[in-house]
Amino acid sequence: PIDWLAFQGASYFRSSGSEDQYGASASGVAVNTALSTTEEFPRFSHFWLEETGSTVIVYALLDGPSLTGAYRFDAVKTDTVVMNVHAELFTRADISRLGIAPLTSMYWYGENTRERSPDWRPEIHDNDGLSLWTGTGERIWRPLNNPPTLQTNSFVDKNPRGFGLMQRDRNFDNYQDDGAFYNKRPGIWVEPRGDWGEGAVQLVEIPTDDETHDNIVAYWQPKSSVTEGQTFKVDYRLYWQAQEPPMRGNQARVVATRIGRGGIPGVSPPPAGKRKFVIDFEGGPLAQMDARFDVTPVVTPSRGKVENAYVVKVVGTNRWRALFDIDADGNDPINLRCFLRLDGKAMSETWLYQYFP
Repeated sequence: PIDWLAFQGASYFRSSGSEDQYGASASGVAVNTALSTTEEFPRFSHFWLEETGSTVIVYALLDGPSLTGAYRFDAVKTDTVVMNVHAELFTRADISRLGIAPLTSMYWYGENTRERSPDWRPEIHDNDGLSLWTGTGERIWRPLNNPPTLQTNSFVDKNPRGFGLMQRDRNFDNYQDDGAFYNKRPGIWVEPRGDWGEGAVQLVEIPTDDETHDNIVAYWQPKSSVTEGQTFKVDYRLYWQAQEPPMRGNQARVVATRIGRGGIPGVSPPPAGKRKFVIDFEGGPLAQMDARFDVTPVVTPSRGKVENAYVVKVVGTNRWRALFDIDADGNDPINLRCFLRLDGKAMSETWLYQYFP
């Protein structure tokens, strides 16, 4: 039989997904991740197993200094792996940062961070982006980063429809790795069940110089404070699969992010202090559309100036490419937002990015 589900240390667990290749992990809970205080790693101390037809049921007890809990996992493997999670948590102390449905992954470098590529392989990562489906229905794609310093970004929401660490690039040619098979690594999509209320999806990115370190964490943090003596019940569904659920409204999605020097290729010298961002979109209402020049990129930077922004259809493909330069002084991070618009309507999901000059 194929090995497709594993619980390995602390409260971590993972599945090999539809292509039988292990990658990112989930865990029972995150406690005080990326704070100045010590992070806690509660562990599953006891397990009970049950098999009912095609469903594998795992019961587990969680034990840690600040909380304890009971879990039930119902896992089924068909063309993908689906797991229903029910957890009941009991706090023993105040918790500054509680993470629900945490996901852990590795991102060393990709097409957007080529300067961090000492290895011969073109890209090395378990997942290449954080996908969000907000409570209001907006779809967001945030490419992952290997930042110069630890970064925590919060995406405030209410009753999120889903989030996940996904591996959208599944082309072997972009990895050239016939040992780790990063192109086959599954994404993990979290689908909340019931109302989760107000809070935020938090993304933690930790610098790394190797592929052996999990340096990416994502989870849901409730807005309300967590104090000693509280009880939580939470339900969600995990999908271990290649792609997240289809876009609402059939919007185009981001398939590549590239960064380089600004200005016009082949014109020398290049302008000082400018960086070019190139974002490829695919699918949705643009999929079969003929080339036209009234599709526009809506670009919003947290600082700096946007220059020479335009959209083209890539010759010989169904991809649409947004290009723009950012001119900004200083070394502070720049948060960028972009989507494609036609006739006043959004044609794509929203691309978010944190750039370090």
